[in-house]
Amino acid sequence: MVVEEIVEEIADKPQDVAVVEDAPKILTLEILKIIKDAQQQHGLRHGDFQRYRGYCSRRIRRLRKVLHVTQGDKRHFKKKEITEIMVKDEKFLYVPLMMTERCWSHAMQLRQEANTEPRKKFHHISRLRKATSYCLQLQKLCELPNCDARTKLEAQAYVAWIHGSLHFELQMWIPAMENLKKAQMVYEKLAEALPEEDSHLYTQRVDELAPSLRFCAYNIGDESAIDDLLKMRSQGHGDLMANLDTLMVQTREKQSGELSTVEWRGRSVTVRPERARIFLLSVRDNDQALKNAADIPARIEVLETLLMDCKDAIAAVKDEMKQDPATKNRVGPTETLHPLQYLLTYLLHIRLTQTVQRNLLLVEQANSENGAEARSKNHLQDLTRLYEIILQNLQEMQTLPGLEEDAVYQKEVEAKITAFKAFRCFYIAQILVGLRRWREGMALYQRSEQYVREALKTPVDFKPQLEKLKKDIEGCKFSAHAYSVLEGEETQGESPQKGPRSRKPLAERLGEYREDPSLTNKTPNVYRLPPDMKPIPCKPLFFDLALNWAEFPSLDDKIEGASKKGQTNAGLTGFVKGFLGWGGSKS
Repeated sequence: MVVEEIVEEIADKPQDVAVVEDAPKILTLEILKIIKDAQQQHGLRHGDFQRYRGYCSRRIRRLRKVLHVTQGDKRHFKKKEITEIMVKDEKFLYVPLMMTERCWSHAMQLRQEANTEPRKKFHHISRLRKATSYCLQLQKLCELPNCDARTKLEAQAYVAWIHGSLHFELQMWIPAMENLKKAQMVYEKLAEALPEEDSHLYTQRVDELAPSLRFCAYNIGDESAIDDLLKMRSQGHGDLMANLDTLMVQTREKQSGELSTVEWRGRSVTVRPERARIFLLSVRDNDQALKNAADIPARIEVLETLLMDCKDAIAAVKDEMKQDPATKNRVGPTETLHPLQYLLTYLLHIRLTQTVQRNLLLVEQANSENGAEARSKNHLQDLTRLYEIILQNLQEMQTLPGLEEDAVYQKEVEAKITAFKAFRCFYIAQILVGLRRWREGMALYQRSEQYVREALKTPVDFKPQLEKLKKDIEGCKFSAHAYSVLEGEETQGESPQKGPRSRKPLAERLGEYREDPSLTNKTPNVYRLPPDMKPIPCKPLFFDLALNWAEFPSLDDKIEGASKKGQTNAGLTGFVKGFLGWGGSKS
């Protein structure tokens, strides 16, 4: 085969070859590497095709100016094509390559805008046709003798990919599959022939082409290809997911004509809105997609995509109801509901059911990331919040229009509510036990155990989880009771009166042993600051050091003079006081 011969020529080509001065220059154009680097650096990492198209236009202008093949001046235009005679450098090959990329990026931009403006779909197809014409010019130039074998192979694969993309958009499945298969085969051969540091780009391109090939195979008549598409959608990463979402929507649009009625709870109804039919088809394939998911985050992503589609389907049914006056003021049992109201109730039930399933997966993911021994307060609060949301969803399911009088349905939902109340009470009790509030925790453990017994009386889907919860409650309840008894004994030894436990600091109870977890936190109770107030002398003795060495003057003369004067003045007065009897004795 020609491709294999060229690949063998690349692999067997010696690395060090003496260059002859008179020999023509060998041109090498690594097309895939060039366009991948340009796309990643100029907008396509974020899906901005308009930015990449502007970059291609500027690059073409610079190349033509450097190569002196400008197409006229500012006033006049004169078309100049890159001919085979001009090609003496790789830069000449860049011009048709960038022109192809500019048309392709413009087509992808129009493809995004065609979701809201259908007329742009025709412009999108015309840009792809223009890209095929430019890439054919590139292939013609790359077939020159002075281009090496790798350049020729890359040009063939690039042309096949552009043609396959055009046929894919035109829904010409057989030529699209032939071209894409040719491009995939060439890229596989190049990945085998090139060293490891260069082969990963070609392997990645092979993986990118796989979803389109399987979709073409399915449209041609291969029914087994749909399972491969679902599997790739659940396990896809990066660019594969973006392509597969569009492919799956197109598949469901083709199959939507087969689904005209839906049956639920003993009643059939016709599904008129197109978006509702597409969504119900995706619900039918949802179980298989969840089985094919690699891990819990992949399953959560599948459910979130389904919920977004459900939101669009509900909006479509509501729009249909606004246009039908017969749907107004029709409230009652399921049998009396208008078909559109019944369909809306069914879609709301699916949305709430899938939301509950998504939240249960979040609970499972949180429990797998944090084991039972490593659960923190924030983790327990997150679990409690998730179960609270689940209970709100179940309560909304009880109030769906037309199902208020359905006894069997209400009994099923009530059993689920009782079961999830048990989980919520269990995690709230664990939060309270972590705060050392033993009485409240014990009460909630008992309430959770009561809910578990009530839930096990009715047939529920998650009996193993309830049995495990029952065992966990029993162990946690005994543990909380033991801790409460220990703290009660400590309190009794310190104070015979009932009341809060003593908060003595560590410095005041060094002679007794007690396990105090507060000593290991950020504010340990070691010493009282500020210390308690104590009475002290106003002028302590050790402050009057100079008093022992001070020599005071003698005051004897003054004391003797004062005593004599007192005796003289007190003679008659003392006599009178003694005579009247009210003077008293000073002794």
